[in-house]
Amino acid sequence: MGRTGNLCWFASRTAAMALALSLAGCLGLSGEDGGLSAEQSITTTIPQGKVDPNEVAIAEREHPKIVAAFGGTYEDREAELAIASVVGRLVAASPEPWRSYRVTILNSPAVNAFALPGGYVYVTRGLLALASDTAEVAAVISHEMAHVTARHAFLRAQKAEAAAVASQAVQDVVQDPAVQRVALASTQVSLARFSQIQELEADKIGIATLAKAGFDPYGSPRFLTSMSRLAAWKNGLPEDDTGSIDFLSSHPSTPERLAQAREVAKATGVTDGEVDRDGYLSRIDGIMYGDDPNEGYVRGRQFLHAKLGFAFEVPEGFLIDNTSKAVLATNADGVAMRFDGANVAAGSDLVTYLTSGWVNGLDRQSVRTVSIAGLPAAVASAAARGFTYRIAVVRFNDQAFRFLFATRGDAAALDSTFSSTVASFRSLSEAEKASLAPLRIRVVSVGVGETAVMLTRRMVPMDRGVILFRALNGLAANEEPRPGTRVKIIVDR
Repeated sequence: MGRTGNLCWFASRTAAMALALSLAGCLGLSGEDGGLSAEQSITTTIPQGKVDPNEVAIAEREHPKIVAAFGGTYEDREAELAIASVVGRLVAASPEPWRSYRVTILNSPAVNAFALPGGYVYVTRGLLALASDTAEVAAVISHEMAHVTARHAFLRAQKAEAAAVASQAVQDVVQDPAVQRVALASTQVSLARFSQIQELEADKIGIATLAKAGFDPYGSPRFLTSMSRLAAWKNGLPEDDTGSIDFLSSHPSTPERLAQAREVAKATGVTDGEVDRDGYLSRIDGIMYGDDPNEGYVRGRQFLHAKLGFAFEVPEGFLIDNTSKAVLATNADGVAMRFDGANVAAGSDLVTYLTSGWVNGLDRQSVRTVSIAGLPAAVASAAARGFTYRIAVVRFNDQAFRFLFATRGDAAALDSTFSSTVASFRSLSEAEKASLAPLRIRVVSVGVGETAVMLTRRMVPMDRGVILFRALNGLAANEEPRPGTRVKIIVDR
């Protein structure tokens, strides 16, 4: 939230989400603003052997920061067991079986996993909810262990330091801004490609370790496929469209990784590795899915926060992404929204806040006071670097919250979207607060004649829910679940 920066062009929902993420920086918001809050707790340590004390020192320093950034740790005994059951086997089969590993489940709905030097490995509850069997989870952990044994974090840090020195040299010596931009972009691409190579290397090491430990090596490409399908659902893409990854991404494109993962899995020669679908599904039955209560809830096009006591709704066609720092929303036309907290003292004038200098390109004549659902508020417009902005700040229960909208397209359409969203802001009744509960994964058996569409009707209503159902259960586009098998659905009770 403390960044300042320039606006970036976009032309798709994915790019619009990037804009939503960066709206704080684009408008020059202060580090004291923003955030709607999160919390809480679990780590599993697999003790063994020796490790470089310098690596441990780095991990111990960074660990609290990572836990805080991902909403705390997640307490679930069965989920812990799902991880503990595989880590010991993977360590024994790894290139460095003497290493110690500490695996932490992070309380985040995002699908993510990463590792620090010193054997600190992190997986999110969102990742555990997406995985469909033990082999898939083992594939993820094995991949992260490979980053540790290959010392990728250290090598990346060295490469980044060298790149920083080179970039500074370019800025000091080259006077032509255009030449500077080309040189710096080249450095960025080089760094990204270096990270991509590391990801592919970790896939190779991880899959080999997976097979050696007795797990199904095809768990890796299976999980990568589920990730791509989930991304397609989240970004409003067709079910079988894996989308395109930005060329500066630190990860290789999904098709490239999938092709290599299948090749490496085939090369292991293992065809009867352990999958353990039923055992794994039993362990994650009941795991929290999506937003933590401390972060508020997304229900369709609505965002509701029981603890803070308010709700609002975005227009049709928008997808909401609730993060620990802000609520983001985008549509396919490239309109981006950011909603977060504002650091405005109780009783302070909202117009004064809007004109205090944090909004770049502010049209001061547009600033005015309004009433939103009977609440004091102020609105304004801004324009900078080809983007049009609409901003609203509303006071609610001695706190202030702000809506930030941006587009490079039709300003009139932005006005309509902005007005309808801001006007929907309201207080929650006590009955509404009491009715809200976290979403959870439930495992059910597929009945004879039961289709994906029918099973989706048993879930809480979600936009394009059948695509999400298939992604969660490792099913291809238009594939139907087999009678008698067990599948995951998302429920609120």
